[in-house]
Amino acid sequence: MTSRGRKRARVGERASARRVVVVAFPQVNILDVAGPSEVFNATSLVAAGAELGGSEGYEIELIATVREPSLETSSGIRLLAHSDFARCRGPIDTLLVAGGPGVWEAAKDEELLKWLRRTAPRVRRLGSVCTGAFVLAAAGLLDGRRATTHWERCEQLAREFPKIDIDLDSIFVRDGNVSTSAGVTAGMDLALAFVEEDFGREVALRVARKLVMFLQRPGGQSQFSSLLHLQAADREPLRALQTWVVEHLAEDLSNERLAERVWMSPRNFARVFRREVGVTPARFIERLRVEAARRRLEESAGSIEQVARECGFGSADSMRRSFVRVIRVPPSDYRARFQSEPPAAPDDEEGPFGMQPTMTS
Repeated sequence: MTSRGRKRARVGERASARRVVVVAFPQVNILDVAGPSEVFNATSLVAAGAELGGSEGYEIELIATVREPSLETSSGIRLLAHSDFARCRGPIDTLLVAGGPGVWEAAKDEELLKWLRRTAPRVRRLGSVCTGAFVLAAAGLLDGRRATTHWERCEQLAREFPKIDIDLDSIFVRDGNVSTSAGVTAGMDLALAFVEEDFGREVALRVARKLVMFLQRPGGQSQFSSLLHLQAADREPLRALQTWVVEHLAEDLSNERLAERVWMSPRNFARVFRREVGVTPARFIERLRVEAARRRLEESAGSIEQVARECGFGSADSMRRSFVRVIRVPPSDYRARFQSEPPAAPDDEEGPFGMQPTMTS
């Protein structure tokens, strides 16, 4: 929407569409803007389908923190804003502040902060993507709330704004009508959560598939894949052992057996492994098994008990404990949210867990 004339016509044509305003600044991260915007745009296309009753979607508007409508992003690509915040008029459903290298200047813009303070009480939802949380924090809009941001900046946010309860790990946090997301692509996960809230899970899943998103993650899920937490050992025998373990997760991977494979005593092996990899052998294996089980739960219709056996947990109860410990979501809830098609038969795991640790206030 680069033409204001076309934008006004669209507003007239789609009066019931939810208005989403994204605040950007010079040196904004383009994905912080484009990611959530494409989720909202895809929702409009999906929701407008005849099979969904012709529901309305979203109207997306980009506003700048400066009068110049052309904004150079951190990647060098330019975005053309519809307007600037000072000339932004009318009701807003969802207001999102993007992040990026230019956020530090934006967070010092007193006029912008005043506008946010005035506008926040009048919007249905207020949120930030990545380091955009620093702008909301500077405006005092996160005081007394739980919030997150890019993992590299969480400690800085906690240090500079001690009144905020910082969640160091979640991909997004929703506290009342104020939401914050972790780094960059987590803004798309937050946008999908908004879509599910507005249009239901089926539409959200259709949008995720349309955008070829790997999966729809709940806010309480860790910012990291389990594998990203694990580092390769420096010593060749241990590095080779790590590769072997990935290929033999269903086997006996006791400390004694692993130590035997690298010709070390169990005690010395455990000590050296933790120093080289950063976690104990048992925790390393648990994380790999959880990662493998996650993929199976997403892609197969096998029962929870079957997946547990295939990934070396031994029992569904053991796998449930590991899932809650590692990614804070039980296997049954994980499958219910992420599997594109429901399993052919009910899972063996008892009861609906329904855990969503950081999606509610």
